[in-house]
Amino acid sequence: MAKKPKVIVTRKLPDPVETRMCELFDVELNTSDTPMSADALADALARADVVVPTVTDRLDSRLLSRAGPNLRLISNFGAGVDNIDVATANARGITVTNTPGVLTEDTADMTMALILASARRIVEGAQVVQSGGFAGWSPTWMLGRRIAGKRLGILGMGRIGQAVARRAKAFGLAIHYHNRKPVPPRVAEDLEATYWESLDQMLARVDVISVNCPHTPATFHLLSARRLKLLQPHAIVVNTARGEVIDEAALANMLARGELAGAGLDVYENEPAINPKLMKLPNVVLLPHMGSATVESRMEMGEKVIINIKTFMDGHRPPDRVIPSML
Repeated sequence: MAKKPKVIVTRKLPDPVETRMCELFDVELNTSDTPMSADALADALARADVVVPTVTDRLDSRLLSRAGPNLRLISNFGAGVDNIDVATANARGITVTNTPGVLTEDTADMTMALILASARRIVEGAQVVQSGGFAGWSPTWMLGRRIAGKRLGILGMGRIGQAVARRAKAFGLAIHYHNRKPVPPRVAEDLEATYWESLDQMLARVDVISVNCPHTPATFHLLSARRLKLLQPHAIVVNTARGEVIDEAALANMLARGELAGAGLDVYENEPAINPKLMKLPNVVLLPHMGSATVESRMEMGEKVIINIKTFMDGHRPPDRVIPSML
């Protein structure tokens, strides 16, 4: 009988996923679910055949240089791989995989929820009721903004961006988008989507901007202080992708000065730290990185991790291999 590969999992995963892993592999689980320190991660990289990290684990070139000779695969539990230096891993002969696709619908749902919550002041209203401050209906109190008929600008028109567009179209929003290249004509026609090659030009024209692109060196602070100033004062910024895409300090300052109407954020530039100014603003909805947090999504992510490991260990190309040129 072939020896089972040594697999080290850095965080607590759903019980059925961990059980199946234990059936197939020689697994070390993190039952405490506390993030591993850099030294603990280095130890895992030194001892394992396969490491299963999450977005909370930063596997940079320094840590990867301490990887042991047996480490052949990093099977990321997550779609984004900005936590891993993929180029260094590949240079060291370590394959990297991720879990794309399975969290598309859940993240798009959360994006739509943040658009609605920000425009209609849902969290503010809930807090008034829960604190006992509701004194009755008033014709001029808690006025938000209608979203039907407004323009939504989508930054990144991949799987999630298109899923957001489908939902937003049903709510009566006009779809605009900026992407590295236009979507196929059939998709654009179905979504009635307007493509903007110039991000600057799109930002100046939309009422809501939704960030749905990955974090790469090319997208770091893509919504810079200069670009945020192009938005109209009534605009809302929503981010369910990665915090690093937005200059968070500039966003907080503009919101505090009333230069933007509001924001709905599920991710942050220095996560889990959040700019203190954002925490104090009533026109900001802040969520704890829960865009893909459904039972179904986490189970399907685990299944993809297992398939990637099993396929790789059987000597085949894993279905979700990440190539540096893709980033």
